[in-house]
Amino acid sequence: MTKTPLHTFHIPVMGLAYTIDSPIRVAQYGISSVVALADDDLIEKMRDFYSQKFNIPYEEITQKFHDYRAKRITSYLNLVDKIVKEKFENFKTELAESKMALENFISMLPNTSDIKKGFQNLLDDGIAFKENIQNYIESHLFPGEIDVNIMTKLDKDNFIKNEQLPIEFNDAHAALRGFANSNLESSVVLSAGMNPRLFSYFENFASFFPNENNELKKKIILKVSDFRSAMIQGNFLAKKGLWVSEYRIESGLNCGGHAFATDGLLLGTILEEFKQKKEQLIQSTHDLMIKALQLKNQHFPDNPLEIKITVQGGVGTAEEHEFLLDKYQVDSVGWGSPFLLVPEATSVDQETRNLLMKAKEDDFYLSNISPLGVPFNTLKGTTNEFLKQKRIHENKAGSSCPKKFLALSKEYDPHGICTASKKYQDIKLEELESRKGNLSADVFEKSKIKITEKSCLCVGLANASYLENDIKVKGQAQGVVICPGPNLAYFDQEVSLKEMIQHIYQGKSILKTDRPNLFVKELKMYVDYFRNEIQSVSGELTNAQLKKWKTFKSNLLDGIEYYKNLFESTIPFKGDLNQLDFCKSELVGIKIPVSELV
Repeated sequence: MTKTPLHTFHIPVMGLAYTIDSPIRVAQYGISSVVALADDDLIEKMRDFYSQKFNIPYEEITQKFHDYRAKRITSYLNLVDKIVKEKFENFKTELAESKMALENFISMLPNTSDIKKGFQNLLDDGIAFKENIQNYIESHLFPGEIDVNIMTKLDKDNFIKNEQLPIEFNDAHAALRGFANSNLESSVVLSAGMNPRLFSYFENFASFFPNENNELKKKIILKVSDFRSAMIQGNFLAKKGLWVSEYRIESGLNCGGHAFATDGLLLGTILEEFKQKKEQLIQSTHDLMIKALQLKNQHFPDNPLEIKITVQGGVGTAEEHEFLLDKYQVDSVGWGSPFLLVPEATSVDQETRNLLMKAKEDDFYLSNISPLGVPFNTLKGTTNEFLKQKRIHENKAGSSCPKKFLALSKEYDPHGICTASKKYQDIKLEELESRKGNLSADVFEKSKIKITEKSCLCVGLANASYLENDIKVKGQAQGVVICPGPNLAYFDQEVSLKEMIQHIYQGKSILKTDRPNLFVKELKMYVDYFRNEIQSVSGELTNAQLKKWKTFKSNLLDGIEYYKNLFESTIPFKGDLNQLDFCKSELVGIKIPVSELV
């Protein structure tokens, strides 16, 4: 049976913990969300927690088990699937028996929904109400998707003592195996770029290939920053007979978590290119997939399978939501950070949620705290920041690094060390101290900050769930790391799930103040990012770097012209034209040292 999605939004993955149990919270309402698979320790503790809560037998999977990481993930996903199905059945019964519950549910559906109109017609008719409602529910309602996320670069090698395990026991490989072996019929979201070894590992699982009915039991979603990246990754997978069912476009900077900036390509221009070239993407990947499946002597579909285009990052109003759906014909819009203020949807401890509600624009910033060396959106005043600075002040910089998911630097240890760890920072600080006599005081201090500013994300991004659910947090205190996008600055209150959904669909605004539209906000962030890139570079410049800056600036200027034409023809955006002129003036004023170019 073809499933018609109830909603035109989805909840993307947030951190390690913030959406770890979101499907249990919201899937019965038809809302799709994404669970992070990076932290199997958190996953195992959440399996224990929910097994107790729903009186389901639990047997711990310890690190002594063979392939424990994959088994933990499989077991948790099966548990989530079981709980979601039970909650959905109970919810259907409630809708059939309670007119009030049904009316409340209808109020949470988009006004454009045919399913909403069907429910309303049955309510208005009133004849054989319960029987008709039951039949309609069975035919039209489905739980939201229980999707999972794997950051492709978090694929650490693993060891037993000094013996390196085979590649399939790498972190991302084991996470993929855990999902593939689960009962879920949903999607894995691959983020952070291409990992050829991981992408090739998909071929080991039949559930990712089309069956005789041209159905995919498990699907692939690629999170991408531009069309070129989508084409490269999509074609790579297609050559292995694998189909990408969704391309999830995320703003390069106006997002939560790690920020993967484009070469100055703005969200609007990227969406326009996807809209214009979608058929090219479909045909290219279909042709390659068919050839690969034929070589494998596997069933292949005559016609291309479904491809969805979705978008996320910085969306904040019903008008923006509808505009993205209509103008760019996307299938869904991701709403992430605002849901951190919805206790019914996300796992956040109350202290951190209070901090989010009070935060102003200047409190949200693009930091260098990630051990991955990628800019990371975060918030001032977190408990993690306080504890980290306290250790630095006491000359005890660095984390104890209990989980080692980001122990990816092999500069000093072939097993890998995390740059946020005390072990790594002690070595770096000692090296810096030995060079102190040759450095100015300013350069010395800046170098010291660069070493010690890294945070333990493995623990910090998981602690919120432990605190919310009164699960004991062991080891060195790390506090909570939170990774909202800057868009959250315009939301200042804890709200119910219903209130947030009605904000998305019906414009019953919960915003505290006027805010720049998502395109203008992202543009300003790119101009600031570009200025900072030029000002912060030290040492001799290369022609490659100068060429990159020139392309970056040119793309931004092209994007501004695109937005001018768009805003002039779009009533909700007309008032933002002066903001474009201001950004252009700022951008033009940033000078690239072109005299160095050959």
